[in-house]
Amino acid sequence: MKNKTIYIVLLLLTFGFSNAQQTPAKKQIGTFAIKGATAHLGNGEIIENSIIIIKDGKLLNVVDSRIVKMKLTDMDVIDATGKHVYPGFIIPNTTLGLVEIDAVRATDDDSELGSWNPHIRSLIAYNTESKVVESMRPNGVLLAQITPRGGRLSGTSSIVQLDAWNWEDAVVKEDDGIHLNWPSSFSRGRWWLGEDSGMKPNKNYEKQVKEITDFFNATKAYAKGTNQTLNLPYEATEGLFDGSKKLYIHVDDEKGIIDAVNFTQENGVKNMTIVGGYDAYKVADLLKQHNISVLLQRVHSRPGQTDDDYDLPFKMAKLLVDKGVVVALEGSGQMERMNARNLPFYAGTTVAHGLSKEQALQLITLNTAKILGIDANYGSLEEGKSATLFISEGDALDMRTNIISHAFIDGRLISLETHQTELWKRYSEKFEQQN
Repeated sequence: MKNKTIYIVLLLLTFGFSNAQQTPAKKQIGTFAIKGATAHLGNGEIIENSIIIIKDGKLLNVVDSRIVKMKLTDMDVIDATGKHVYPGFIIPNTTLGLVEIDAVRATDDDSELGSWNPHIRSLIAYNTESKVVESMRPNGVLLAQITPRGGRLSGTSSIVQLDAWNWEDAVVKEDDGIHLNWPSSFSRGRWWLGEDSGMKPNKNYEKQVKEITDFFNATKAYAKGTNQTLNLPYEATEGLFDGSKKLYIHVDDEKGIIDAVNFTQENGVKNMTIVGGYDAYKVADLLKQHNISVLLQRVHSRPGQTDDDYDLPFKMAKLLVDKGVVVALEGSGQMERMNARNLPFYAGTTVAHGLSKEQALQLITLNTAKILGIDANYGSLEEGKSATLFISEGDALDMRTNIISHAFIDGRLISLETHQTELWKRYSEKFEQQN
């Protein structure tokens, strides 16, 4: 009995006094309008004095009020005069909702044992009640590609919206693509074993590439066979060859990118995107030739080599955009889940290094939607698309003025309260009382 009492107390301490998830907004029914805002459409266009009418979760009208007169008397109206409206930002290649606390193993579900896991689906492990997930929304990040990690073939990602009861409610596009970690043609010496810590050619590179080729050959042979024992990894890759799934190849070095492109061409992979792509600007013409897009590494990072320009990570997007490559920004790396909320500010940094504000906006809206295959409904403020957008008091790419008053997912007015805002209110009141 004593042990049972202790167990109940622990449960109360763990769950009873914790801050619950924000209740997801109800389905939007009816019609309302946003008027007077400067609308950044996400496709490079701006409407300085806009009227946006939303009906049943969709964008019914997006017009310039100076040209088109709309009757708004029969609907609720949000007056956003002097403010800005943006499409919801999209963060690709993230482990949001898969890991809550790195030091607590029970909350870490972003990878599986083994090297060949294309059949592992990140979606079913996605935790909609993550406090990290809810902290994205106040910066305008409303959609995410939930991506597994580890191994050679990590698994299959899915795209979700960030205000849902469970993963079934959250899903926007299920099993959009498979993630392949391409071997690096160079490796760093293991200093803890007395080796030179500098970069040197990877002696196992050709062997590792052959292993990938052998796996793909086996999957194609499996697809042609009959009466075989079910093989889930092979089954999962079939979409790569009929175009229903995209192959996301995580690779940074120049040789690796070239080899990865050649590999997909030789193996009949229909759709491919480079993820990371540190050296992608060096082979931009090749990428453009084969219509290969890039999910570019975190902008706020240091140069990878001693002879690189100090600002290379800041201007990579500009170098690729100028070559006509479709580019979007991702934020993987150390503390990636917490840093995902900084996505708009990564885009803002590219403005300081050559891109226009509307080009930078496309890197986290329409370009991302195109790469992920959801641009028919998301990524821009265009009639007929989902009303997934937000209202900001100022420039959403500037951390000083990204102050969001309203955010909508599929027309639903969502909560902008988070664990952080609750703590801020709690302790700001404490110090006011002391003064």
